[in-house]
Amino acid sequence: MASLCASSAIAAISSPGFLGGKKLRLNKKLSVPAVSKSATSVRAVAADPDRPIWFPGSTPPEWLDGSLPGDFGFDPLGLSSDPDSLKWNAQAELVHCRWAMLGAAGIFIPEFLTKIGILNTPSWYTAGEQEYFTDKTTLFVVELILIGWAEGRRWADIIKPGSVNTDPIFPNNKLTGTDVGYPGGLWFDPLGWGSGSPAKIKELRTKEIKNGRLAMLAVMGAWFQHIYTGTGPIDNLFAHLADPGHATIFAAFTPK
Repeated sequence: MASLCASSAIAAISSPGFLGGKKLRLNKKLSVPAVSKSATSVRAVAADPDRPIWFPGSTPPEWLDGSLPGDFGFDPLGLSSDPDSLKWNAQAELVHCRWAMLGAAGIFIPEFLTKIGILNTPSWYTAGEQEYFTDKTTLFVVELILIGWAEGRRWADIIKPGSVNTDPIFPNNKLTGTDVGYPGGLWFDPLGWGSGSPAKIKELRTKEIKNGRLAMLAVMGAWFQHIYTGTGPIDNLFAHLADPGHATIFAAFTPK
């Protein structure tokens, strides 16, 4: 299951149809905070009325006008009908996508390298049971402090965009991003991909959201896969390649 999701993620990156869409145009009716020209330029890029939507032929809700990266008009429960909720949900999805992509890499890459004999790492599913340099409580407290500090600064940027753009340790290192969730600068955009035309920036951000959504499915698939098979996604993939007729997803539900 997770292997299938991971394969889909790889296919999504190389598929122009999956990442592409209609040409974008400027929608001057959108109102955004006047932070700077670059801040409003990306937010003001909206899709054509016949933009791709999640269910062909359906009418997207009015609050999903295509201006957000990865917006395909999907909100059947109306969870983002309130502007503040929409802003919060967009940031929540963005962060979850990034954590999921890191998580997927942390699951698949070490397991694959262990499988071929380069590394010798425990399964991601049992990694928390291993003995480390200190006890689990200390690790949890340290993690809580570090993540809490980072999330606190992210929350401050959501409330007041640009308020945390100066590095508290190295004041000369300033973040260049002006849109919430996209800090830019040397640490977060070393290759300068965050600069360019609004259409190009939105295209890259849409790719990030798409791959992040696939990563969330892949991580969830890896979790269910380990529960039902007792092994990881790479082990399952190798077993399936060795015996594709019998080592399938259905074998996990077959009484033994």
